[in-house]
Amino acid sequence: MDLNVLWFILITVLFVGYFFLEGFDYGVGTLVPFLGKNDAERRMLINTIGPFWDGNEVWLLTAGGAIFAAFPHWYATLFSGFYLALFLMLLALIGRGVAFEFRSKEDRPGWRNLWDWVLCAGSLVPALLWGVAVTNLVKGVPIDSHMQYAGNFFTLLSPYTLVGGLATLLLFTFHGALFLSLKTGGELVERARG
Repeated sequence: MDLNVLWFILITVLFVGYFFLEGFDYGVGTLVPFLGKNDAERRMLINTIGPFWDGNEVWLLTAGGAIFAAFPHWYATLFSGFYLALFLMLLALIGRGVAFEFRSKEDRPGWRNLWDWVLCAGSLVPALLWGVAVTNLVKGVPIDSHMQYAGNFFTLLSPYTLVGGLATLLLFTFHGALFLSLKTGGELVERARG
């Protein structure tokens, strides 16, 4: 086994770990406004992922660093080609992190409701975009002879890739519902199972 294969295996393990561990975070965040019928229930749902959500993103940072270290051309092509999608994902992840921190700063119901929906969007958008990105990598991305991306943002959005994005969104939401059925009790378990 040569070094390239070893790096590919390492990067695959890091992304699988990220999707497995961050998948339930995205799912719970997406479900918060829909399963939580009042502020106490929504707080309970958020508390289930409170200790985990921040640490799970370390897998992504490590995978990105491994790609940069081992395959700099791949990293440059990937990040320049998926620039707008990654920018949207970054904005969603920033909004998600801010929602976790700001939600409890005020007691007003409108304030908390706003941050619950920001948390939902900040979980839904990356779940969808990760599916679109992975499906694009499986399908193939147009790259020219200079190893530069040869398309635009809308080249990345085909019916095939959008179905892949919806599949990961549904998978992560299902993963979050399973996690909630293990971590909560009472009516929330029944809603999560539903």
